[in-house]
Amino acid sequence: MRSKGTVASMTTAVILLLAVLAGCATELSGPQKAELKWYRNNGLAVQEKDPATAAWLGILPGGGSFYTRNYGIGIVNLLCWPISVAWDPVSGYNGAETLNYMSTVSVVEKKRNKEITTLDSKLAAGTISKDEYLKLKNECEKRYSPEI
Repeated sequence: MRSKGTVASMTTAVILLLAVLAGCATELSGPQKAELKWYRNNGLAVQEKDPATAAWLGILPGGGSFYTRNYGIGIVNLLCWPISVAWDPVSGYNGAETLNYMSTVSVVEKKRNKEITTLDSKLAAGTISKDEYLKLKNECEKRYSPEI
Protein backbone atom coordinates (compact mmCIF):
# COMPACT_ATOMS: atom_id res chain seq x y z
CA MET A 1 0.00 0.00 0.00
CA ARG A 2 1.32 3.41 -0.95
CA SER A 3 1.55 6.27 1.49
CA LYS A 4 -0.52 9.42 1.09
CA GLY A 5 2.66 11.35 0.31
CA THR A 6 3.53 9.05 -2.59
CA VAL A 7 0.02 9.29 -4.04
CA ALA A 8 0.07 13.07 -3.69
CA SER A 9 3.49 13.23 -5.36
CA MET A 10 2.36 11.04 -8.24
CA THR A 11 -0.83 13.09 -8.65
CA THR A 12 1.20 16.29 -8.73
CA ALA A 13 3.61 14.77 -11.25
CA VAL A 14 0.72 13.71 -13.50
CA ILE A 15 -0.88 17.17 -13.30
CA LEU A 16 2.44 18.85 -14.13
CA LEU A 17 3.04 16.44 -17.02
CA LEU A 18 -0.44 17.19 -18.41
CA ALA A 19 0.21 20.90 -17.99
CA VAL A 20 3.48 20.69 -19.88
CA LEU A 21 1.95 18.59 -22.65
CA ALA A 22 -1.23 20.64 -22.98
CA GLY A 23 -0.16 23.96 -21.51
CA CYS A 24 0.93 25.77 -24.65
CA ALA A 25 -1.03 26.55 -27.76
CA THR A 26 0.87 25.52 -30.84
CA GLU A 27 2.95 28.31 -32.33
CA LEU A 28 2.46 29.18 -35.98
CA SER A 29 4.93 27.53 -38.35
CA GLY A 30 7.53 29.63 -40.16
CA PRO A 31 5.54 29.80 -43.41
CA GLN A 32 2.35 30.68 -41.50
CA LYS A 33 4.16 33.52 -39.69
CA ALA A 34 5.47 34.81 -43.02
CA GLU A 35 2.00 34.56 -44.55
CA LEU A 36 0.41 36.46 -41.63
CA LYS A 37 3.11 39.12 -41.87
CA TRP A 38 2.38 39.51 -45.60
CA TYR A 39 -1.36 39.87 -44.90
CA ARG A 40 -0.61 42.50 -42.24
CA ASN A 41 1.73 44.44 -44.54
CA ASN A 42 -0.95 44.45 -47.25
CA GLY A 43 -3.82 45.51 -44.99
CA LEU A 44 -5.65 42.18 -45.24
CA ALA A 45 -5.07 40.82 -41.72
CA VAL A 46 -7.93 40.26 -39.31
CA GLN A 47 -7.17 40.76 -35.63
CA GLU A 48 -9.72 38.74 -33.74
CA LYS A 49 -7.69 38.64 -30.51
CA ASP A 50 -4.86 40.89 -29.36
CA PRO A 51 -1.70 38.82 -28.70
CA ALA A 52 -0.40 41.31 -26.10
CA THR A 53 -3.69 41.16 -24.18
CA ALA A 54 -3.61 37.36 -24.36
CA ALA A 55 -0.07 37.32 -22.96
CA TRP A 56 -0.97 39.68 -20.10
CA LEU A 57 -4.08 37.67 -19.27
CA GLY A 58 -1.83 34.59 -19.07
CA ILE A 59 -0.67 35.85 -15.69
CA LEU A 60 -4.17 35.17 -14.33
CA PRO A 61 -5.22 31.56 -13.69
CA GLY A 62 -5.84 30.23 -17.22
CA GLY A 63 -6.60 33.74 -18.46
CA GLY A 64 -4.56 33.67 -21.66
CA SER A 65 -5.98 30.32 -22.70
CA PHE A 66 -9.59 31.21 -21.89
CA TYR A 67 -9.22 34.51 -23.81
CA THR A 68 -8.09 32.63 -26.91
CA ARG A 69 -10.86 30.02 -26.59
CA ASN A 70 -8.54 27.18 -25.57
CA TYR A 71 -10.86 26.13 -22.76
CA GLY A 72 -9.35 22.71 -22.08
CA ILE A 73 -5.87 24.18 -21.77
CA GLY A 74 -7.35 27.00 -19.69
CA ILE A 75 -8.73 24.51 -17.17
CA VAL A 76 -5.35 22.76 -16.90
CA ASN A 77 -3.65 26.14 -16.46
CA LEU A 78 -6.23 27.13 -13.85
CA LEU A 79 -5.55 23.96 -11.90
CA CYS A 80 -1.79 24.43 -12.17
CA TRP A 81 -1.79 28.10 -11.17
CA PRO A 82 0.56 29.74 -10.08
CA ILE A 83 3.02 27.42 -11.87
CA SER A 84 1.15 27.94 -15.15
CA VAL A 85 2.29 31.58 -15.16
CA ALA A 86 5.53 30.15 -16.60
CA TRP A 87 3.81 29.11 -19.85
CA ASP A 88 0.29 30.57 -20.08
CA PRO A 89 1.39 34.04 -21.28
CA VAL A 90 3.22 32.35 -24.18
CA SER A 91 0.27 30.03 -24.73
CA GLY A 92 -2.11 32.99 -24.81
CA TYR A 93 0.08 34.90 -27.26
CA ASN A 94 0.40 31.88 -29.56
CA GLY A 95 -3.32 31.20 -29.32
CA ALA A 96 -4.17 34.77 -30.33
CA GLU A 97 -1.78 34.65 -33.27
CA THR A 98 -3.26 31.33 -34.39
CA LEU A 99 -6.82 32.70 -34.18
CA ASN A 100 -5.78 35.81 -36.11
CA TYR A 101 -4.06 33.71 -38.78
CA MET A 102 -7.02 31.36 -39.21
CA SER A 103 -9.52 34.24 -39.33
CA THR A 104 -7.39 36.12 -41.84
CA VAL A 105 -7.02 33.14 -44.15
CA SER A 106 -10.78 32.54 -44.03
CA VAL A 107 -11.72 36.18 -44.71
CA VAL A 108 -9.16 36.57 -47.50
CA GLU A 109 -10.37 33.37 -49.16
CA LYS A 110 -13.97 34.61 -49.05
CA LYS A 111 -12.98 37.98 -50.56
CA ARG A 112 -10.99 36.27 -53.31
CA ASN A 113 -13.83 33.87 -54.11
CA LYS A 114 -16.37 36.72 -54.20
CA GLU A 115 -14.24 38.70 -56.66
CA ILE A 116 -13.68 35.68 -58.89
CA THR A 117 -17.41 34.84 -58.83
CA THR A 118 -18.16 38.42 -59.90
CA LEU A 119 -15.62 38.11 -62.73
CA ASP A 120 -17.14 34.77 -63.76
CA SER A 121 -20.57 36.40 -63.91
CA LYS A 122 -19.26 39.30 -66.01
CA LEU A 123 -17.58 36.88 -68.40
CA ALA A 124 -20.75 34.80 -68.71
CA ALA A 125 -22.84 37.92 -69.31
CA GLY A 126 -20.40 39.10 -71.96
CA THR A 127 -19.61 42.40 -70.22
CA ILE A 128 -15.88 41.60 -70.26
CA SER A 129 -13.78 39.76 -72.80
CA LYS A 130 -11.87 36.55 -72.11
CA ASP A 131 -8.57 38.49 -72.19
CA GLU A 132 -9.93 41.08 -69.72
CA TYR A 133 -11.25 38.27 -67.53
CA LEU A 134 -7.87 36.54 -67.43
CA LYS A 135 -6.06 39.79 -66.66
CA LEU A 136 -8.46 40.73 -63.85
CA LYS A 137 -8.46 37.22 -62.42
CA ASN A 138 -4.66 37.20 -62.38
CA GLU A 139 -4.66 40.57 -60.57
CA CYS A 140 -7.17 39.21 -58.06
CA GLU A 141 -5.07 36.11 -57.39
CA LYS A 142 -1.97 38.27 -56.97
CA ARG A 143 -3.77 40.67 -54.59
CA TYR A 144 -4.82 37.87 -52.24
CA SER A 145 -1.89 35.44 -52.54
CA PRO A 146 1.00 35.91 -50.12
CA GLU A 147 4.43 36.21 -51.67
CA ILE A 148 6.47 34.02 -49.35
